Amino acid sequence: MAKYASIEYRPPTFSKSEMLQRAKTHYQLMSQRRSVRHFSADAVPRELIELAIATASTSPSGAHRQPWRFVAISNPVIKQRIRIAAEAEERESYEGGRMPSDWLDALSRLGTDWEKSYLEVVPWIVVVFEETYGIDPDGGQRKNYYVKESVGMACGLFIAALHNMGLAALTHTPSPMGFLSDILDRPRNEKPFVLIPIGYPAENCQVPDLTRKSLQQISEFVC
Repeated sequence: MAKYASIEYRPPTFSKSEMLQRAKTHYQLMSQRRSVRHFSADAVPRELIELAIATASTSPSGAHRQPWRFVAISNPVIKQRIRIAAEAEERESYEGGRMPSDWLDALSRLGTDWEKSYLEVVPWIVVVFEETYGIDPDGGQRKNYYVKESVGMACGLFIAALHNMGLAALTHTPSPMGFLSDILDRPRNEKPFVLIPIGYPAENCQVPDLTRKSLQQISEFVC
């Protein structure tokens, strides 16, 4: 198999002081990011969603297979179908015994439940699918590598791009998520990874008063 052609890579260079300032500015921006469950119905231009997806596509991936597919939904009928199906699964999880008591206890502090009305309020829902295997032009299967890791990193860049624009989002993983493949008529080689409602926070938006772990709690330097 032929190698990719090489191109010169010369990213911008900055002084150490400018690097530090840029790092602090970016951290301060991202430290304000919160998961939102109270959204405004105000319209969000499609171009912003397109740019967020394009940013996500810059993520690294195993063997450069780029095993992700971002399906963006603004159709109110489809959003309603997604809400109904998601709530049915979530109600079974919260009230039907799927979730063990310790999981329910952990979630109780966040105030979450099976009701997901925001899925119809938000202007956009993006469902990210992982491509479990690729399909060659002749119809043959092509193995993908590090699929979940690759898609997870792309989702991180996607959420960061949205926050940078001033949009709010939520990572939602109703389990099981097979209904998303059915509603969106996705091919067999795609599996739902995460559902992300996107919009502006509602005027009365409230989020839990949480504290993130400190740098000392999440890192260790071996020098």
